[in-house]
Amino acid sequence: MISKESPNAFATGRNEDHAAVAFTTGILRILSRDELEGVVAHELSHIKNRDILISTMTATIATAVVLLSRWAMFFGSGEEGNASGTIAVAIIAPIAATVIQMAISRSREYDADAGGARVSGKPEALASALAKLSKAATIRPMDANPSAAHMFIVNPLSGGTIMNLFSTHPPL
Repeated sequence: MISKESPNAFATGRNEDHAAVAFTTGILRILSRDELEGVVAHELSHIKNRDILISTMTATIATAVVLLSRWAMFFGSGEEGNASGTIAVAIIAPIAATVIQMAISRSREYDADAGGARVSGKPEALASALAKLSKAATIRPMDANPSAAHMFIVNPLSGGTIMNLFSTHPPL
């Protein structure tokens, strides 16, 4: 249990034997029992599908791409003709890696939604919970580190339409 009024929940752990689900006090206040069951099923689906491990691996790969692109800037070819290519790689590679990482995260969220609806047997309750949580996140945003945004059931961060490319969660 997390003592925060901003309603949210997340799963953590590398596998079923080493996992936990956390809920804020805010989520317990605003969701009905059926909606909460849907959220629990969604989070358990993340654990069953090893989404936290997958997210960690994709974040590690994205970080490696960013580091390699930075090295390319400093240790790129000594030829003047290739400087523009090196600069392009140094700029484009990290953006591409981040977009791919976020796309994988959104895909895992869709799978957790489907799994949560299937396990709870109440897809309408899960949809209702997601709608309530999405609205609540705009009214009372969670003070979350952007690197942990993928862990929450609703994105605790907000941004414009171009920022949706970098969103860890699909649109409601």
